[in-house]
Amino acid sequence: MSASRTPAFRLNLSRKVTIAATMGAIGAGSLAFAVAPGHDSAAAASPAHSTAAVAPAAWTGSEQATALHASIAKQQITPQSAVKAQAAAFTKAANKATDDKAAKAHAAAQAKAKAAAKAKAAKAAAAAKKAAAAKAAKSAPSKPVYANNLNGWINESLAIMKKHHIPGSYNGIYRNVIRESSGNPMAINLWDINAQKGIPSKGLLQVIPPTFATYHVAGTPNNIYDPVSNIVAACNYAADKYGSMDNVDSAY
Repeated sequence: MSASRTPAFRLNLSRKVTIAATMGAIGAGSLAFAVAPGHDSAAAASPAHSTAAVAPAAWTGSEQATALHASIAKQQITPQSAVKAQAAAFTKAANKATDDKAAKAHAAAQAKAKAAAKAKAAKAAAAAKKAAAAKAAKSAPSKPVYANNLNGWINESLAIMKKHHIPGSYNGIYRNVIRESSGNPMAINLWDINAQKGIPSKGLLQVIPPTFATYHVAGTPNNIYDPVSNIVAACNYAADKYGSMDNVDSAY
């Protein structure tokens, strides 16, 4: 009896060790199932009983071995996948940074080109405006410059009188100026009837203030002693009363 029980026990123990080595660290629970804690005399007495008890352990070890291999494979694949994913993320980030930098450089170049074009257009517009102004100034008739003397005063007065359709000639004006004031624009009469009334005659053509105020021509200085203003106002008055300064040969 003891000779037949010992081989069976050793055979079971060998199989259990083999399963434990194959599974790695499957767990104490599986080994406990394979190695029953109480090998009583009934179980050890018959080899058939030992075989029947080991068979479920072998079946369970096969399933657990498959799960273990799958777990190990998964553990081997997962780090590789993580490395690949991390590398892909770095590559994507680097590409995005490159694209952003290129876009920023492109936008800056466009802004610079736009500013340069605007500055060029403004410069061209300013040059065109300046050229147009120069052309207009060149083509526009120059304003005549009159001498600051009796001759110049009469000629300037005639130009203004022409614009306002006031008749009169150089000779008619000159003749009356010489008689009235001898060509002195600051002349004043303090002895005639007007002076006695407190409104003395003044200026080149000896005009009293009320007459000057009534016949003053817009565009000339509002100053009775101004030679041009005095001549134009006197000629305007003479045209109204006598038809023209040319028709005046004495005090008027």
